Amino acid sequence: MTGEPDGPEDRLRRFATIWSRAVFPVTSTSLTRPELEEQLVPLARRLSDALKARTFDAAAGQAVGAALVAAHCTDPEALSRSLDCVDAYLVLYCGEDGPQEALRTRSARLQHAMAAGFAGALRERTLAEQEAISQAALNARSTVAEALHASEARFRAVFEGAAIGIGIADLEGNILQVNGALLRMFGGSEQGVRGRKVPEWTHPEDAPQVWRLYEELVRGEREHYHVEKAFYRPDGTALWTNLTVSLLRDADGRPQYQLALMEDTTERRLLNLRLRYEATHDALTGLPNRTLFFERLEKAVSAGNDQRFGLCYLDLDGFKTINDSLGHAAGDRLLVEVADRLQSCATAPGEMVARLGGDEFVALTTGPDTEREVDALADRIMNALVTPVRIDGRELTVRGSIGIVEGPAGERGPAEVLRSADITMYRAKSAGGNRFELADPEADARAITRHGLTTALPAALDRGEFFIEYQPLVHLGDGSVHGAEALVRWLHPQHGVLGPDRFIPLAEHTGLIVPLGRWVLEQSVRQARQWQERHADSGPLRINVNLSPCQLTHPGLVQDTVDILEREGLDAEALCLEVTESALIGADDDLLKPLRRLAEMGVDIALDDFGTGYSNLANLRRLPVSILKLDRSFTQGMQQFPADPVDLKIVEGIVSLAHSLDLAVTVEGVETGAQAEQLRILGCDTAQGWYYARPGPPERLHELALVDATG
Repeated sequence: MTGEPDGPEDRLRRFATIWSRAVFPVTSTSLTRPELEEQLVPLARRLSDALKARTFDAAAGQAVGAALVAAHCTDPEALSRSLDCVDAYLVLYCGEDGPQEALRTRSARLQHAMAAGFAGALRERTLAEQEAISQAALNARSTVAEALHASEARFRAVFEGAAIGIGIADLEGNILQVNGALLRMFGGSEQGVRGRKVPEWTHPEDAPQVWRLYEELVRGEREHYHVEKAFYRPDGTALWTNLTVSLLRDADGRPQYQLALMEDTTERRLLNLRLRYEATHDALTGLPNRTLFFERLEKAVSAGNDQRFGLCYLDLDGFKTINDSLGHAAGDRLLVEVADRLQSCATAPGEMVARLGGDEFVALTTGPDTEREVDALADRIMNALVTPVRIDGRELTVRGSIGIVEGPAGERGPAEVLRSADITMYRAKSAGGNRFELADPEADARAITRHGLTTALPAALDRGEFFIEYQPLVHLGDGSVHGAEALVRWLHPQHGVLGPDRFIPLAEHTGLIVPLGRWVLEQSVRQARQWQERHADSGPLRINVNLSPCQLTHPGLVQDTVDILEREGLDAEALCLEVTESALIGADDDLLKPLRRLAEMGVDIALDDFGTGYSNLANLRRLPVSILKLDRSFTQGMQQFPADPVDLKIVEGIVSLAHSLDLAVTVEGVETGAQAEQLRILGCDTAQGWYYARPGPPERLHELALVDATG
């Protein structure tokens, strides 16, 4: 028999119960533990909400820390136990099914905020006590003789009952009185504390101004000062305090005593150091994380005195495959092993290794000779990855790609340096991986431009920045204009007119090629319809539109084409869709099915760039194509007279094969009359190229068609 699963409120209550049990033994309160638990429930709810909020709000954690002080949980042990509970149980009971690593990071930041809120609230309470003590001291000194006994009693009550340490000394530094709280801080007897003079309480970490302020105070030149100071306890351990020292004067205003108020901040300091470590180090590998790395990088790139820096940006090759095949636990163990190896590579002064996240690591070296050192560091890293890693009985080969940036300090900011290293790393990965590359400003600029074009593509389509130029297709038999190929252009606001080679690969990578291709098809079909209306006597002009591989696999290709043809009123026979040969190499029936449906409707399918994809010529019989577009590389040898005999034989063979399969042949890149004549003799059907016309506006095709029609 199973019960209903706990709801969020039940888990929240369970977390509050654990919390109350942890802090109740160290809380100075008259409440029972269940009553304290009820006070902690809203605090637990606030932490839970902050853990799952869209953006991190430090104020929530600070408010919870302050509320602990208000609930009389003022003992540092209460804060330490509270933070331990939050660290161990907040994500477990309140994180639900969120991303665990992100939730643990958010939990650590909430702990830091709680500690800050607790410290602030405790400081305000301490300052209030200090004010009361100082006022009591002044009152005790200035009260008339008949009220002296009562004032001293009140002062003694405050002096002995205060939660902060209090000491009174004369101007020579002799300690006259100390209260119980101060004795407990030092963990010694009153005689052990009072037996030393104030100037003897030195510590190696004293700030330079501490003893200067002290001298000014005992000379009467200063009324008080406040510093953070460390002391040695009798057992040799350090006691860290917030120390306030005030000068007490007699009735005539002459300096007489010094009053020291001490707040023990040792636990808080250790906690802050722990939280600082957690905030600046990777939880999995223990390496410095992105935050700490950026701090070090910023110092390195802004250093002067002819200093230089070198940065190696490493990304593991094929790490996703390991995660997918062996699981994330195995991937984590691999990352830990890689981190250990990298750390052993950067042990010299000025070197550090950090994990930026995922499988990305960085190694930084600084000094006057980093041009040589960074190459040596990259070599050590690559060599460290050579030995396979053994996980769960398997030997895993580790490969990595490294981008290197090196240069003088003071010329670039940390973000620019890291971006250059990232770009260079991907250049190494694109070159096959398992290698390192040096940063190249020109390559960086090209990559940044590509990124800018990629991000601008969607808005460019919405703003109408694309336009189409048309290049005529000429019938080689009689020289008539047969139709035109639609070629899309991008009128970029900064870069001017961009050809398809600059943005079509980016559109394919982002998926924007589908809506862009649909727009090109719609505009081209509409233009073809207008040509037919204006030149009905000269015969129908056909329109050729390119299809990318992404469009071929889009399920809406056939329906979109049908809808556009019907909406614009153009016959299917007037449309030709061009598909590159490489896109159809090894194509299965599922990929060919939409092309077959379009061909059955009457749409011509042209196999573009034929001869560049190394396809099996026997496959032509099963492809639903009616036109071969011969790549320009086969006809370049025909620009001169006499033509290259090898090229002639190849083209002659392709044309013969195509015609035997009832395929028409179109030739691209015709630039001379000699080419055109030779291709006509070889039996090619249509051609296009600069010999006839460059791509241009649709009106130019009108003019060519009119010239052709009038002879």
